[in-house]
Amino acid sequence: MTIHRADLLLPGAGRAPVPGGAVLVDGRSIEAVGPYEELAAARPAARVRRWPGVLTPGLCNPYGPELLEQAYHPDPREADELGTEPLTGAALAALEMTESRWGASARRGVRRMLAHGTVAVAGRLRRETVADAVARSGLGFDERFEDPQGPPALDPLAGGRPVEDAFVLPPLDFEGRQADFAVFDVPGLSADGDPYAALARAGAASCVATVLDGRLVHRRA
Repeated sequence: MTIHRADLLLPGAGRAPVPGGAVLVDGRSIEAVGPYEELAAARPAARVRRWPGVLTPGLCNPYGPELLEQAYHPDPREADELGTEPLTGAALAALEMTESRWGASARRGVRRMLAHGTVAVAGRLRRETVADAVARSGLGFDERFEDPQGPPALDPLAGGRPVEDAFVLPPLDFEGRQADFAVFDVPGLSADGDPYAALARAGAASCVATVLDGRLVHRRA
């Protein structure tokens, strides 16, 4: 068992913030959510991971097809030639894209998503190698009934999207919930008591840790 504690816990779905909150993870599931002291007293043998900032449900990126099937994420070894940002449009059309190259690009794209606290993507993936890369990563899939507004972004909070709208459901205190969540290195409650203000300003690039299916899949160095 592992207890993940942070300065502020935001369970999501309108639940009240928990200063000094934590989640207790048992294997792939969240066993309990609440003040760190209570969880530590109940499970004194559990390993403890201490994180700065705010612990929240993981995020859903609404641009699954756009970021993984309509953009190429360069290999670091290609940085001198192609740069480091995703390539689209004419720059993408100029590349010789094989299925193997699409799969490798998707794996790199997934890693960049995990570094933004993403635990699910929305939108139907039609390219088999891309869908396989996403499935192997453990990222969840969400239905998308209309195209999202704004240009595609690795940050699910870009464009002023409300923070809580980007959280995956159910909330962290839902009984038997799969252990998917993220931690962002931002201050806790603002002066006006808004628990989401700092995260909205900083964006998902402030992510320091992402836990997917109980596994720590991203940790900022």
